[in-house]
Amino acid sequence: MKPSLCRSAALLLTLVGASAAQAHMPYVLPTLFDLGKGDHVTVQSAFAEDAFLPEVAMRDAPFHLVGPDGKYLPTGPVTHLRDLSVFEAAIPADGTYRVTSGQRAGRKGKMFKVGDKWEMRGEGGEPPANAEQVDVQSMTLADAYVTRGQPTDAALKPLDKALEIQAITHPNGIVAGSSASFALLFDGKPLPQADITLFRSAGLHDGRKVVAQVKSGSDGRFSLKPEDAGTYLILVRHRGAAPAGSETPFRSYTYTLTFDAA
Repeated sequence: MKPSLCRSAALLLTLVGASAAQAHMPYVLPTLFDLGKGDHVTVQSAFAEDAFLPEVAMRDAPFHLVGPDGKYLPTGPVTHLRDLSVFEAAIPADGTYRVTSGQRAGRKGKMFKVGDKWEMRGEGGEPPANAEQVDVQSMTLADAYVTRGQPTDAALKPLDKALEIQAITHPNGIVAGSSASFALLFDGKPLPQADITLFRSAGLHDGRKVVAQVKSGSDGRFSLKPEDAGTYLILVRHRGAAPAGSETPFRSYTYTLTFDAA
């Protein structure tokens, strides 16, 4: 890639992209977060513009669990409906489990430059003649945590790959009216000054869909305070150069973390 194109493409980190409320986001939603002594969990997953309002089934996602020992566990068969995907997963022992869509490679597209601004082809119209264009692929990952018995920490360990949120406050310990701490990471390193949005499930009914918008600190840390009991979704997006050997030179990452505030 030409140096000028590399420099221009780097601008997409700040100049490109729909806002959190304007683009589809992935999610996984367990029926329960505290399973008591339950031996399984039922999970729905989809892409949606509004948190937890399914619109497109999450096909081709490598769904799995991470157990209390840090090892990967399979789910049961996944049923794909038009609007959402549903599966059950066995919870064989006490502890905390990560329920995850796995990293899913999505559609490819192009970005083109108009003046000092990058626009997505197909969303911002067709590029003018001789416009610079870069290839980009969407990557999505959605997580949630469920606990059987007493909470444990091994499943909270970051993967150190791509975009992810590390829960500093244990997800099963988040309480309405109290702050919860998290760390935003990209390839295992803190990602500073990133925009983070918190949605609440009840927002579709009372008009309070977005309840917080914050930025990660220089160390990637941030905190959120869910004021009401209920289910919440944290959304973050990041665009950057793809790893060597990828199908496109750039990637657009979207990550969500679903949790329940008691």
